[in-house]
Amino acid sequence: MTAEDSSSCLPIGGSRKRNSQTMSSATNFYNFKPLDKKGQELPLDNYKGKVVLVVNTASKCGFTPQFAGLESLYYKIKQSHPDDFIILGFPCNQFAGQDPGTDDDIQNFCQVNYGVSFPIMKKIDVNGDTADPLYQWLKEEQPGFMGLKRIKWNFEKFLIGRDGQVKGRWASLTKPDALERPILDELSKKPAEPAAPSQTTSADAPTSAEAPASTEQKL
Repeated sequence: MTAEDSSSCLPIGGSRKRNSQTMSSATNFYNFKPLDKKGQELPLDNYKGKVVLVVNTASKCGFTPQFAGLESLYYKIKQSHPDDFIILGFPCNQFAGQDPGTDDDIQNFCQVNYGVSFPIMKKIDVNGDTADPLYQWLKEEQPGFMGLKRIKWNFEKFLIGRDGQVKGRWASLTKPDALERPILDELSKKPAEPAAPSQTTSADAPTSAEAPASTEQKL
Protein backbone atom coordinates (compact mmCIF):
# COMPACT_ATOMS: atom_id res chain seq x y z
CA MET A 1 0.00 0.00 0.00
CA THR A 2 1.43 3.39 -1.00
CA ALA A 3 1.24 6.60 0.98
CA GLU A 4 -1.45 7.91 -1.34
CA ASP A 5 -3.56 4.80 -0.73
CA SER A 6 -3.12 4.71 3.03
CA SER A 7 -6.35 6.50 3.88
CA SER A 8 -8.50 4.81 1.27
CA CYS A 9 -9.37 2.11 3.80
CA LEU A 10 -11.38 4.66 5.78
CA PRO A 11 -14.73 5.97 4.54
CA ILE A 12 -14.75 9.77 4.24
CA GLY A 13 -18.04 11.64 4.27
CA GLY A 14 -19.94 8.38 3.99
CA SER A 15 -18.35 7.72 0.61
CA ARG A 16 -18.43 3.93 1.03
CA LYS A 17 -22.20 4.06 1.39
CA ARG A 18 -22.52 6.53 -1.45
CA ASN A 19 -20.50 4.26 -3.70
CA SER A 20 -23.57 2.06 -3.88
CA GLN A 21 -24.62 4.52 -6.57
CA THR A 22 -23.90 2.87 -9.86
CA MET A 23 -21.43 4.63 -12.09
CA SER A 24 -22.23 2.46 -15.09
CA SER A 25 -25.43 4.40 -15.76
CA ALA A 26 -23.68 7.79 -15.73
CA THR A 27 -23.48 9.47 -19.11
CA ASN A 28 -22.16 12.88 -18.09
CA PHE A 29 -21.03 15.17 -15.28
CA TYR A 30 -24.59 16.13 -14.45
CA ASN A 31 -25.51 12.65 -13.24
CA PHE A 32 -23.65 13.09 -9.94
CA LYS A 33 -24.49 14.66 -6.57
CA PRO A 34 -21.32 15.09 -4.49
CA LEU A 35 -21.54 16.57 -1.01
CA ASP A 36 -21.01 20.28 -0.45
CA LYS A 37 -19.16 21.81 2.50
CA LYS A 38 -22.22 21.28 4.73
CA GLY A 39 -22.56 17.63 3.76
CA GLN A 40 -25.60 18.26 1.59
CA GLU A 41 -25.94 16.75 -1.88
CA LEU A 42 -25.12 19.21 -4.65
CA PRO A 43 -26.79 18.15 -7.93
CA LEU A 44 -24.23 18.90 -10.61
CA ASP A 45 -27.01 19.48 -13.11
CA ASN A 46 -27.13 22.91 -11.42
CA TYR A 47 -24.16 23.65 -13.71
CA LYS A 48 -25.71 22.50 -16.99
CA GLY A 49 -24.40 24.54 -19.89
CA LYS A 50 -21.45 25.87 -17.87
CA VAL A 51 -17.75 25.08 -18.12
CA VAL A 52 -16.43 23.50 -14.90
CA LEU A 53 -12.88 22.97 -13.63
CA VAL A 54 -12.64 20.18 -11.03
CA VAL A 55 -9.55 20.06 -8.76
CA ASN A 56 -8.58 17.77 -5.87
CA THR A 57 -6.99 20.05 -3.28
CA ALA A 58 -4.91 19.92 -0.10
CA SER A 59 -3.94 22.49 2.53
CA LYS A 60 -0.43 21.29 3.43
CA CYS A 61 1.07 20.42 0.06
CA GLY A 62 3.87 21.93 -1.98
CA PHE A 63 1.21 22.71 -4.59
CA THR A 64 -1.11 24.42 -2.08
CA PRO A 65 -0.13 27.90 -3.41
CA GLN A 66 -2.03 26.91 -6.55
CA PHE A 67 -5.11 28.05 -4.63
CA ALA A 68 -3.93 31.60 -5.41
CA GLY A 69 -3.59 30.77 -9.09
CA LEU A 70 -7.00 29.11 -9.17
CA GLU A 71 -8.64 32.09 -7.51
CA SER A 72 -6.90 34.47 -9.93
CA LEU A 73 -8.03 32.38 -12.90
CA TYR A 74 -11.56 32.19 -11.53
CA TYR A 75 -11.77 35.95 -11.01
CA LYS A 76 -10.33 36.75 -14.44
CA ILE A 77 -12.65 34.48 -16.41
CA LYS A 78 -15.70 35.51 -14.38
CA GLN A 79 -15.12 39.08 -15.56
CA SER A 80 -15.96 38.12 -19.14
CA HIS A 81 -18.16 35.09 -18.45
CA PRO A 82 -19.87 35.79 -15.11
CA ASP A 83 -22.49 33.06 -15.40
CA ASP A 84 -20.70 30.42 -17.45
CA PHE A 85 -17.70 29.22 -15.45
CA ILE A 86 -17.18 27.54 -12.07
CA ILE A 87 -14.32 25.86 -10.22
CA LEU A 88 -15.08 23.06 -7.75
CA GLY A 89 -12.40 22.15 -5.22
CA PHE A 90 -12.49 18.69 -3.62
CA PRO A 91 -10.25 18.38 -0.53
CA CYS A 92 -8.54 15.00 -0.19
CA ASN A 93 -6.25 13.57 2.49
CA GLN A 94 -5.07 10.52 0.54
CA PHE A 95 -1.71 11.93 -0.52
CA ALA A 96 0.76 11.80 2.39
CA GLY A 97 -1.96 13.05 4.76
CA GLN A 98 -1.63 16.61 3.46
CA ASP A 99 -5.21 17.70 4.20
CA PRO A 100 -5.83 16.41 7.75
CA GLY A 101 -8.15 19.17 9.00
CA THR A 102 -11.90 19.11 9.39
CA ASP A 103 -14.13 20.49 6.65
CA ASP A 104 -14.52 23.70 8.67
CA ASP A 105 -10.73 23.96 9.06
CA ILE A 106 -10.28 23.58 5.31
CA GLN A 107 -12.92 26.18 4.46
CA ASN A 108 -11.35 28.66 6.86
CA PHE A 109 -7.83 27.98 5.56
CA CYS A 110 -8.82 28.57 1.93
CA GLN A 111 -10.66 31.80 2.65
CA VAL A 112 -8.19 33.33 5.10
CA ASN A 113 -4.98 32.45 3.26
CA TYR A 114 -6.05 32.64 -0.39
CA GLY A 115 -9.38 34.45 -0.48
CA VAL A 116 -10.96 31.51 -2.28
CA SER A 117 -14.42 32.40 -3.56
CA PHE A 118 -15.20 29.30 -5.62
CA PRO A 119 -16.90 26.34 -3.88
CA ILE A 120 -14.76 24.01 -1.76
CA MET A 121 -16.67 20.78 -1.31
CA LYS A 122 -16.68 18.20 1.48
CA LYS A 123 -13.49 16.18 1.86
CA ILE A 124 -13.51 12.99 -0.22
CA ASP A 125 -11.36 10.11 -1.40
CA VAL A 126 -10.37 10.16 -5.06
CA ASN A 127 -8.70 6.72 -5.31
CA GLY A 128 -9.48 3.23 -4.08
CA ASP A 129 -12.70 1.51 -3.08
CA THR A 130 -13.98 4.59 -1.24
CA ALA A 131 -13.39 7.02 -4.11
CA ASP A 132 -16.29 9.38 -4.66
CA PRO A 133 -18.46 8.22 -7.61
CA LEU A 134 -17.74 11.47 -9.46
CA TYR A 135 -14.01 10.78 -9.37
CA GLN A 136 -14.51 7.19 -10.43
CA TRP A 137 -16.28 8.51 -13.51
CA LEU A 138 -13.75 11.28 -14.21
CA LYS A 139 -10.85 8.81 -14.18
CA GLU A 140 -12.66 6.41 -16.49
CA GLU A 141 -13.56 9.16 -18.92
CA GLN A 142 -10.09 10.74 -19.03
CA PRO A 143 -7.16 8.52 -18.01
CA GLY A 144 -3.87 10.28 -17.37
CA PHE A 145 -0.37 9.78 -18.75
CA MET A 146 0.16 6.36 -20.36
CA GLY A 147 -3.44 5.45 -19.59
CA LEU A 148 -3.03 5.69 -15.81
CA LYS A 149 -6.47 6.24 -14.31
CA ARG A 150 -5.65 6.85 -10.67
CA ILE A 151 -5.07 10.36 -9.38
CA LYS A 152 -1.33 10.67 -8.77
CA TRP A 153 -1.25 13.66 -6.39
CA ASN A 154 -2.98 16.79 -5.14
CA PHE A 155 -4.15 19.47 -7.58
CA GLU A 156 -4.86 17.35 -10.63
CA LYS A 157 -7.36 19.12 -12.84
CA PHE A 158 -10.30 18.02 -15.01
CA LEU A 159 -12.09 20.34 -17.42
CA ILE A 160 -15.78 19.75 -18.12
CA GLY A 161 -17.36 21.27 -21.22
CA ARG A 162 -20.80 22.78 -21.64
CA ASP A 163 -22.08 19.37 -22.71
CA GLY A 164 -21.11 17.73 -19.41
CA GLN A 165 -18.24 15.72 -20.93
CA VAL A 166 -14.59 15.68 -19.84
CA LYS A 167 -12.47 17.78 -22.21
CA GLY A 168 -9.06 17.49 -20.58
CA ARG A 169 -6.99 16.37 -17.62
CA TRP A 170 -3.82 18.01 -16.31
CA ALA A 171 -1.25 16.90 -13.74
CA SER A 172 -0.35 18.72 -10.53
CA LEU A 173 2.61 20.47 -12.16
CA THR A 174 0.32 22.33 -14.58
CA LYS A 175 -0.28 25.79 -13.16
CA PRO A 176 -3.81 27.18 -13.21
CA ASP A 177 -2.98 30.05 -15.58
CA ALA A 178 -1.98 27.50 -18.24
CA LEU A 179 -5.63 26.43 -18.37
CA GLU A 180 -7.00 29.82 -19.35
CA ARG A 181 -6.90 29.10 -23.10
CA PRO A 182 -8.54 25.62 -22.90
CA ILE A 183 -11.25 27.07 -20.67
CA LEU A 184 -11.91 29.99 -23.01
CA ASP A 185 -12.02 27.60 -25.95
CA GLU A 186 -14.77 25.62 -24.22
CA LEU A 187 -16.61 28.79 -23.26
CA SER A 188 -16.66 29.83 -26.91
CA LYS A 189 -18.82 26.81 -27.69
CA LYS A 190 -22.50 27.58 -27.33
CA PRO A 191 -24.62 25.35 -25.09
CA ALA A 192 -26.69 22.78 -26.95
CA GLU A 193 -30.20 23.98 -27.65
CA PRO A 194 -32.89 21.87 -25.97
CA ALA A 195 -34.90 19.82 -28.42
CA ALA A 196 -38.13 21.54 -29.44
CA PRO A 197 -41.28 19.70 -28.36
CA SER A 198 -43.04 17.93 -31.19
CA GLN A 199 -46.16 19.71 -32.37
CA THR A 200 -49.13 18.28 -34.24
CA THR A 201 -49.79 20.32 -37.38
CA SER A 202 -52.76 20.34 -39.63
CA ALA A 203 -50.78 18.13 -41.99
CA ASP A 204 -50.61 15.50 -39.23
CA ALA A 205 -54.39 15.44 -38.64
CA PRO A 206 -56.36 12.71 -40.39
CA THR A 207 -58.11 13.88 -43.54
CA SER A 208 -61.65 12.97 -44.46
CA ALA A 209 -60.25 10.41 -46.87
CA GLU A 210 -58.35 8.78 -43.99
CA ALA A 211 -61.29 8.84 -41.58
CA PRO A 212 -63.12 5.59 -40.76
CA ALA A 213 -66.04 4.72 -42.97
CA SER A 214 -69.26 6.35 -41.85
CA THR A 215 -72.32 4.47 -40.63
CA GLU A 216 -74.11 5.40 -43.85
CA GLN A 217 -71.50 3.56 -45.92
CA LYS A 218 -72.06 0.42 -43.86
CA LEU A 219 -75.83 0.40 -44.25
